[in-house]
Amino acid sequence: MEKTFVKITRTDKDSNLPLPQYATELSSGLDLLANVSAPVVIKRFARALIPTGIAIAIPKGLEAQVRSRSGLAIKNGVFALNSPGTIDADYRGEVKVILCNLGEEDFVVERGMKIAQLVFAPVVQIAWEEADALDATERGEGGFGSTGIRGAEK
Repeated sequence: MEKTFVKITRTDKDSNLPLPQYATELSSGLDLLANVSAPVVIKRFARALIPTGIAIAIPKGLEAQVRSRSGLAIKNGVFALNSPGTIDADYRGEVKVILCNLGEEDFVVERGMKIAQLVFAPVVQIAWEEADALDATERGEGGFGSTGIRGAEK
């Protein structure tokens, strides 16, 4: 698999945390680590902005998406709010993660904890073409729930 090089810098120059990395050879997301100096308690139904200690220079034509970690979501009810959160190619500030706790208990974020995933994806920019009408489709203007909730049985 061909790799794209992305510049990264540490916003916390004293950090000894490893840079984000893929957990396995075929992982889609890099693990983002909490770069906190002291444990952060996220109360039940609360949220917190957790620093990662890194900033990145995303190449033109890509975006980085901050996504929840499935293990934190199912085991603790903790997920990345606004997920996937988009980091634009022109942003150069520290990558931070909004964690939300919908679990039954307070959740403690500790230094070096895997808190989210970072996935890179291509971006397509569009130009509007104003029209008097849109082409017809089978769904038409059917909105939320218009295609039903059950799959077809065989």
